[in-house]
Amino acid sequence: MNESIQMFNKNDVLVIDDISYVACERQEADLLFLLLSSRYETKSVVITSNLSFGEWGKIFKDEMTTAATIDRLVHHATLVNLDVESYRKASAEKKLKEVKWG
Repeated sequence: MNESIQMFNKNDVLVIDDISYVACERQEADLLFLLLSSRYETKSVVITSNLSFGEWGKIFKDEMTTAATIDRLVHHATLVNLDVESYRKASAEKKLKEVKWG
């Protein structure tokens, strides 16, 4: 198994914040799939994303890998859909108003 995967698997919980933030090359997406697969049914994973599962093909580059990844993630998952305004965006807008109106 890849040394990077072994390193990440030493942790009981893996948190990937905003998985869709940076586009992956095919090799990187495959490594991410292998990492998530290696944790399937053994260790916890927390993932945030602003993409719906239907858009995860942008991350994993092909339908088979995308479907296999989602399948493993949701099998024993608790999904939380936060349909709210971004905290960071709201904070930035508040600061901008404070600067304008001082």
